[in-house]
Order: sequence, then C-alpha cells, then structure tokens
Amino acid sequence: MDNTLLRPTIARRVSELIGATPLFELCRTGDGGRLLLKLEMFNPTGTAKIRMARQMVLDAEECGALRPGGHIIESTSGNTGLGLAVIAAERGYTFTAVVDHHACVDKLRAMKAMGTRLVYVAEDGTGELATAAREELAERLAKETENAVFTEQHNNPANAVGYHRVAHELDQALDGRVDVLIGAVGTGGGLCGTARELRRTVPGVRTVGVEPKGSIAFGGPAHDYYQSGTGTPEGAPIGALVDFALIDEGVKVGDVEAFATARAVAARTGLLIGGSAGGVVHAALDRLHRLPPGATMVALVNDGGEKYLDTVFDDAWMAERDLLDPAVEKEVTARLTALRAHHGRGGEPGGRSRASGGHERGSAGGGYRSGDREKEE
Repeated sequence: MDNTLLRPTIARRVSELIGATPLFELCRTGDGGRLLLKLEMFNPTGTAKIRMARQMVLDAEECGALRPGGHIIESTSGNTGLGLAVIAAERGYTFTAVVDHHACVDKLRAMKAMGTRLVYVAEDGTGELATAAREELAERLAKETENAVFTEQHNNPANAVGYHRVAHELDQALDGRVDVLIGAVGTGGGLCGTARELRRTVPGVRTVGVEPKGSIAFGGPAHDYYQSGTGTPEGAPIGALVDFALIDEGVKVGDVEAFATARAVAARTGLLIGGSAGGVVHAALDRLHRLPPGATMVALVNDGGEKYLDTVFDDAWMAERDLLDPAVEKEVTARLTALRAHHGRGGEPGGRSRASGGHERGSAGGGYRSGDREKEE
C-alpha cells in the first residue's frame, strides 16, 4: 500500500494535517450503485479550501512574490480566509481578509482569533454578497502595501493545483472506480482541479458542476442567493479556473432545496454538512438512479454544517428568509430513507462501469451540458 497520502503520526504544523479525508457512503441503489461523500470538513478549519490556500502561499513563496515577513491579502466569504489564516499564522505572515457581512459570523470570528485583520467592504448591516467590490478592494490594498501579495483565488492556477491531491486520494481509495464526480462550482478550482487530475488515471469519469440558482456560471437569470462560498453572483466575472471543457453537466439548485437536503442529511444520518454541500448532495440524489448498475458517484462535500447552526439549521433564521419548507425537507428525507434501505446489502458494487461505457456523457438531466456555452455565445 502506498502510504504517501497518509497523515503523519505526529504533526508539527497544522498544514501537515491537510488531506487524507474520509469517504462516507451516504446511500446506494438496489442495483449496487452508490453515492459516496468526500468529507472535506475533516481538514483543519473544517473545509476543503485550506488545500488551495496552502498551495497559493507555497507558489507565491516559490516565485518570490511573497518574502519573509510578508503580507497576504485575499477577498473571501470565509472558508478560503480560514485556510489562509492558518497558513499565515504558522509561516509568520500578516493576513488581511477583505470580507462582507454576507459571510458566516463564526468564520469571521475564527479568522480573527488566528490573528487575521478583517477589512469590510460594506457598512454594518449590509448583508448583500459583494464579491466584485471585495476583489477590487483586495487588489488595491495589495498594491498599496509593501511586500504584499493578493492571492486572487478566482484566477490563481495554484488554486486548482491544490486539489490535485483529492484526485490522488480518490483514485487510491477506490482503485479507479469513480464513474461520476459531482461538486460545487465557485472559483472552479475544487471541482475542475480534481477532475483534471483524476482524468489522468480515470479518463472516463463524468463531471457534474453544481451552483446556486441565481449564480451565472451556467447562465441566468441572476438573483441573490444564500448559499455561501459558491457560485458566481451577478457583476462578478466567472473565475478563470472554471473550465467548461471539464464539466459535462452544469446544474442549478435553489437555496430551499440545498438547505432542506443539508437538514435532512443531518436528521437522517447525524452528519452535518454545509448549505452549499446540501445543494451538491441534492443534485447527486437526483441523478443517482440514472447511473448504470454498480456505478460509483463521488460528491465533494467542501465543508461541515457546524458553521451554519445559526443559519441553515436555525428554524427562525430560515423562516425569516422564506427558506424553510417542511414539504421539501420531508421529500428529501423520504428519498434518502428509501435509498439507505439498500445500504447494508452487500459489499462492493458489481462491475467496473465507466461513464463513457453505456452511459453517454451529458445524457443525464439538468441545465447546462458541455457544448451549450459555445452555442449560446
């Protein structure tokens, strides 16, 4: 067995604890298909984004953009900032996070606890997502600050490289038996970085991208949404790391469905996942029954639900925003319960089916499919 992906027995830096996150079988179909969740909340800071935060800093050091005693500046809605806060603290850098009040309060508090300087792009009480304004301010601050680097997660190639190890972990754990990879599309680094590397050893893997309704990566209409750390809001450019050639299908999931799924998973299994991860799982459950017998679908769960106890898992907060829908939550719970009825029926799914064999890429339902974007333009 290759032990290179295992964590050290004794770590001397928090960043040494990144990776080797577990896979959790959420459910399976009667014909042996299964949905596995890649639980990235088991990384330090409880999120996948610390992977790319580390890589962006390492690349900045290697090219000389970041020197000893330097200053890291990033625009963030929370999770990237948490990762950069850890890396900055352990490597002796100053970190400034440009944020808005749309970010989860607990994420902001955690960054501050690690010595991060928070700079708000909007006045108190303005809860709107302000991605474009944050980016502009972060870029300006970096130019005005000596020995500073704007890591610019949306357009930094190191973002995608940071997720290559996810592909290695999946390949090693599943011996190449990955038919569908499904994940959220924000900067594009997580899903596309993983997919690009995974296709080197599993060329037939099919990739499904998920964004909130209201996000514009897979087309309009644009409107506000509450899922955080994902999507491309109106006015913000689509990140350079969103590689449409790697995404076979693009799906939109509304806040109500995403949050209902996160709540249903928690109530049914005891697993707390984040709101945008709920959107990914919702899309995965919709597509699981369309897969060939014995197929394996892996959903990237980028963070846990503990950061959303005051939002997604709080009935009052949900009701105030017309996001609480018991009927949708009940429907998701029923679907999950039915699928989990097959959970204990035998070991590995039969066959080594590939998405490219008997399951044409782009054939499952949904909105965007590769090629659509070129037709629209």
